[in-house]
Amino acid sequence: MNRAEGPIGYFVHHQGRGHAERAAAFAHALPPARRINFFCARDDIFPPLPAHAEVIAIPSLFEQGDQPDHAMGSAHTPETLHCAPLGWPSITLAIATITQWFAEHHPALFITDVSAELAQLARIASVPHLCVLQHGDRSDAGHMAAYAGAIGLLAPYADALEQSDRPAWMIAKTIYAGGIGVDTARLGDRDGARARLGLDPATELVVVLGGGGGHGLPSVPLTLGARAEPGTQWVTLGKVQSEWHETPPPNLRHLGWVDNPEDWISAADRIVSSAGNTTVHMVAAAAKPWVVVPEWRYFSEQLRKAEALERAGAAAVSASWPARAEDWRTLWAKAAAIDPDVQRGLSQANAARHAAAAVEALITRIWQPVAETHHANKGCAA
Repeated sequence: MNRAEGPIGYFVHHQGRGHAERAAAFAHALPPARRINFFCARDDIFPPLPAHAEVIAIPSLFEQGDQPDHAMGSAHTPETLHCAPLGWPSITLAIATITQWFAEHHPALFITDVSAELAQLARIASVPHLCVLQHGDRSDAGHMAAYAGAIGLLAPYADALEQSDRPAWMIAKTIYAGGIGVDTARLGDRDGARARLGLDPATELVVVLGGGGGHGLPSVPLTLGARAEPGTQWVTLGKVQSEWHETPPPNLRHLGWVDNPEDWISAADRIVSSAGNTTVHMVAAAAKPWVVVPEWRYFSEQLRKAEALERAGAAAVSASWPARAEDWRTLWAKAAAIDPDVQRGLSQANAARHAAAAVEALITRIWQPVAETHHANKGCAA
């Protein structure tokens, strides 16, 4: 069997939809002859998939559920692992499902988005692995073992947003696909969006986007910003966390979750957002004066991404929410100086096709036969 013609296995983290959306975009860009199997704890988070793609449900690797606690639950976790509790039958079943698939289908490549443990599992199982990168302080032993053992890395962001602390050997094997899986086609012109939303075209509009994680947008800092601009309409999308002492001004509206965030982004004159991957690429593509306030995430993921945005000149960044009206004015002055072309450049045209072509070329290269003499006496020390 020609292993280069084998299927691609792809683990998809089920938190949020961003992982599944870029996985689906990647699948659509692959040649129809290349089968791809997704392993995920949820099959309802995927957009429509092509005929050559299939989702294989596995138990969650991260949620205990109703599994009983054991004394060994407090056993020390090695530094090379992040989430590896003992005595969870669900994890045993998930690993067995994946390794059985390895044995039966002889994959050309396994992709993880994201799991340091499954990255290392693939390497131990002698299956070449591609690791999807995320921003953050990921120089720990677990992440570095995953990256070092990978045959390649896939960054769902532009090289202009790469972290300054990435070692050269990581960058050398990274495929950059800025905005892969983020559908910006529904973004439109400002006036058209305002007509659809029934908004006055003459009103200055600030749109504040909340992420899907955490406790929601803190309303109090937004009251400060809105109150300082009584002639500007402020609108929030997503969850909001209010406090008893706040005094909301009349020009601040909380809309909650909406089905058409693209219209609000298009209609906005200025935008405030977190630094989630989908949000970042959607707002950057709209090219507006932009303030980014990163949310708490493991490994300081959003903080590092926000720093990269600021370094690239794409956004005005505040590490915490403004506590004074003067802080908002300072941020908006910085945001006004942003070059829209820098923002637009963060999303790569045909990112999914570029990633798929690069992965196909990688598969061809790594499975290329070498001279027989190269195999002689090759092995591992015990």
